Amino acid sequence: MAEQINIDDFLRIDIRTGTILRAEPFPEARKPAIKLWIDFGPELGEKKTSAQITKNYAPDILPGRQVLAVVNFPPRQIGKFMSEVLVLGIDDEHGALALMTPDRPVPNGRRLY
Repeated sequence: MAEQINIDDFLRIDIRTGTILRAEPFPEARKPAIKLWIDFGPELGEKKTSAQITKNYAPDILPGRQVLAVVNFPPRQIGKFMSEVLVLGIDDEHGALALMTPDRPVPNGRRLY
């Protein structure tokens, strides 16, 4: 069973919508990954990250797709690349990540509640 948290714990996690602007292969990563540049709207701007999503996605199909990401984790160095946010995904029946997306277009930077 998952560890219980209270609503204040949940509200500390800042999850926002963003649109992928650019995606590139990340061959230097230890595990197969894709570099992403995501627009989170005027308040947060553009942030970058890497995601281990190569089993379900190719870089050329990602631009324009909206995603959900945690934007208030500290930056993390991954090889020579600085990851600034954590895109959210759920593993499918094969253990490959499926990106979490809004079910309809919403403005970039909107917060999940």
